[in-house]
Amino acid sequence: MTEPFSRRDWIKTVGVVGAGALVPIDAVTPARGVIPSPLAVRTRYATGDIVELYSTSEVYTPARGNSFMRFSFDFPEPAVVFGPHRFSVLVFTDENTYAMDRSLMHAAGNDDALELTCTGLVWAGGQQKAPGKVTVKFARAGSTITWDVTAEMPHPIKTVTTVIRDIPKGKVSFGGAPPADTRDGDVLGGYTFGAGDLHGGQTPQSMTTPVAIVQAGDTDFLYLTTQDARVRPKRYLFQAGEQAFRAEAIYEHDAWRNDTRVVVPRWQLGHAPTFEDAMTPHMTHIERAFNLQPWETRPDMPQWMRDVALVTTMHGMHYTGFIFNDYAQQLAILKWMATQIPANRVLVFLSSWDGRYYWDYPNYVVPKRMGGDAGFKRLISEARALGFKMMPMFGTNAANRKQPVWPRIASGATHKIDGDQYDINWVDWNNDRHQDAWLTYMNLGADSWRNFLEGRIAEVIERYQVDAYFLDIVGGHVNSTTGDMHEGTRRLVADLRKKFPAVVGVGEMPYDALYEFIPMFHAGGGARWRKYARFYQHLSAPAPGRGSSGVHEWGFSRFNQETLGLSPNAIPTLQIVDDTFTRYKDTMSAIIAKAKARAGIA
Repeated sequence: MTEPFSRRDWIKTVGVVGAGALVPIDAVTPARGVIPSPLAVRTRYATGDIVELYSTSEVYTPARGNSFMRFSFDFPEPAVVFGPHRFSVLVFTDENTYAMDRSLMHAAGNDDALELTCTGLVWAGGQQKAPGKVTVKFARAGSTITWDVTAEMPHPIKTVTTVIRDIPKGKVSFGGAPPADTRDGDVLGGYTFGAGDLHGGQTPQSMTTPVAIVQAGDTDFLYLTTQDARVRPKRYLFQAGEQAFRAEAIYEHDAWRNDTRVVVPRWQLGHAPTFEDAMTPHMTHIERAFNLQPWETRPDMPQWMRDVALVTTMHGMHYTGFIFNDYAQQLAILKWMATQIPANRVLVFLSSWDGRYYWDYPNYVVPKRMGGDAGFKRLISEARALGFKMMPMFGTNAANRKQPVWPRIASGATHKIDGDQYDINWVDWNNDRHQDAWLTYMNLGADSWRNFLEGRIAEVIERYQVDAYFLDIVGGHVNSTTGDMHEGTRRLVADLRKKFPAVVGVGEMPYDALYEFIPMFHAGGGARWRKYARFYQHLSAPAPGRGSSGVHEWGFSRFNQETLGLSPNAIPTLQIVDDTFTRYKDTMSAIIAKAKARAGIA
């Protein structure tokens, strides 16, 4: 009996680039269930070979450990060999999934540059054929591979995925986070805001910048990155096999377009000796693509913001209408704080100054119960006269459909790429143990919403002369059919800056491109991003004493008396709820003293 791989091995040895598509399918395919090692890819196949593979090939089936949804059959993924990897392409419309037709794939080139062309697609697991075209241009320089994918179909294209085989197994990092052990399970990362799937089941780990790194060895860090110069969803999936990962590099196209021809921004795969070296190509790209400037030299920074030594969160009115501190109480607290620290070194974050937290979004009108217009004017003017910098809160992307203004802004609702309206339905605001859904997630890429919100912020700036404005959840980017959310955000901030050059926008939950035009953030960040911005602590961080989260829905958590709840990477932040000033003034003094010491204030 003939040894089963001898004919295949002979064909691979004598084959030439471009001949793969003419070789019988089983000539370059290991038997089902046979899992070649990455080294075998280098020796068994020649550059340009077309290899028959399936979604189940070389991965644990069924999965071990964590897993994500899979087809329950062998879906075709024919691949071309380039470098030490095999690459395949999947194309997605809003109605189906398509793979390349193995019989219509042709490759031409050499070890440094290769072009793959496929002039037809298959669907129904390969049982049906469809018109379409996929072109992939590969290039290699040393251990770095780049590729450009162009996909064409009669239907509008939603997503294009590159499947990459022979990724060495190891710890995986998303977005620059420390590498973590996958424990033979599958891991998925999504840029940004979970790539629009932050809530519900099968959600990815959220990335603030679209790079994935696999620690393949002590001095071998494999990275996957994109050279896209725009904010669009990217996902990375690592699916475990016995000896290697099957990886997916996923590009999601602009939801507001209906393109039947999509040119995918260039992907890059490379190796580096250290984790930071693996991050360098990606960080170099985003600095250039998004015009990121160092904190010390960025031109949109007023000096007072550079001098901030303490942020204090003044909690106002809860969703239920419970008032933590009205305007008169807030002013009294600030007058005392001015005796403890130079007021011009303090930024006052006015959380829920505008009525019932989230329920009154997006009216942004001063409520009578808090002290009315006169009380708010007095708070702002007298606090600013002491030196404090005052910053009220606005919801970038939340609006209550039960408010009378809703018909004016309804066209600004976010609709995800499949058309479903995105509602904020993951919070139980009233504690009836049911997640409430009267809020809709709004899109600044839609003129109706951006113009309305800009008008409300501008009126508050003009009427009360505040120093900054806070954009709640501004980092919650969603690929919406109603417009480009990131570009809408950029335009909002730019238009307000043009009208009010001395007033600064501050954001929450940053992703990489936001650092271009927002210099300070509430939560998020980390040591890497301090190059471009500064951060203070989230309003839900426990207040002194019982650890109240104030107006936030989190309730209570433990306040750490030893650390005073202060983060080493954030500006010291003092949370003030209903009993903070009356019962925990000593703790307030201790936090203020820590802030002064960090800032070198005598």
